[in-house]
Amino acid sequence: MPTSVIDSQDAAAIQAARAGVAVSDRSHWGRIRVSDVDRLRFLHNQSTNDFQSLKPGAGCDTVMVTSTARTIDLVSAYVLDDAVLLLVSPNRREFILQWLDRYIFFADKVQLTDITNETATFSLMGPGSDAIIKKLGAESIIGQAYGQNLLLDGGVIVAVGSGLATPGYTLILPAAEKDQLWSQILALGAIELSDRAWEVLRIQEGRPAPDLELTDDYNPLEAGLWQTISFNKGCYIGQETIARLNTYKGVKQYLWGIALSAPAEVGDVITIGDEKVGKLTSYTKTIDGYFGLGYIRSKAGGIGLKVQVGATQGEIVAVPFVSHEYP
Repeated sequence: MPTSVIDSQDAAAIQAARAGVAVSDRSHWGRIRVSDVDRLRFLHNQSTNDFQSLKPGAGCDTVMVTSTARTIDLVSAYVLDDAVLLLVSPNRREFILQWLDRYIFFADKVQLTDITNETATFSLMGPGSDAIIKKLGAESIIGQAYGQNLLLDGGVIVAVGSGLATPGYTLILPAAEKDQLWSQILALGAIELSDRAWEVLRIQEGRPAPDLELTDDYNPLEAGLWQTISFNKGCYIGQETIARLNTYKGVKQYLWGIALSAPAEVGDVITIGDEKVGKLTSYTKTIDGYFGLGYIRSKAGGIGLKVQVGATQGEIVAVPFVSHEYP
């Protein structure tokens, strides 16, 4: 969704996410409950991160990939006492449900349940998030590791991490509690962050999105999602390709932020002189100017590199959500 206009309301919400506290309604994202005794082993085998080591109350981000390690979606996983809750991108919900179901074999004790319609999701972000979390009764989660989660009265799950690089929390709750909790969070001082403003922050912070940065053209290493990959666990779908790329330093392109001097369009070719070095995958107008995400050939360079994006001048900059080496 290219964003061409930042109105005053969105600008205020983005500023709140940076310096105060903002809240985003992410209820249109998909939520899949994975239950039964083999749930951790099953997810361990189907995605990039190490689920076998996770205990109830822990969580992680993981990437669903094809057999050739092409990216399907970036997923947040929260381990509960009796299930694992997956938060998936809105346009990947049905695909991932069907894709996971395909890999459940006769002897596997795994149950998949789409609970999207019965639940809601909010993200709190910004330095003021802690104060609201404290007033909601989840003070013990403050300062915990990413993905750590706890269950409050009323069935509200509070997890560390906003879904973006900005610090914050993700709340997953029964749909019946949605309106009351939303009103309570706004009354405690949070500023509503629209879907448009979320998209601006997503691009500025570098979270890759399906159909843009996460496609059949790219693998998780190229997408800068090294923090979601376990290089020590056993075999999983796409593991051989990822291990080979890492071992032989075979990553040919990386996702970067691009500060732009003028508007651009998704799909614009990125060049240095006459040489094509990449492609613009996301674009937005921001409070500070124009900004995009794009894949740049690794041999071309990185931060500070001057490039041509279509008819526009650009400079490669770091974005906080992605990394280009193992943390």
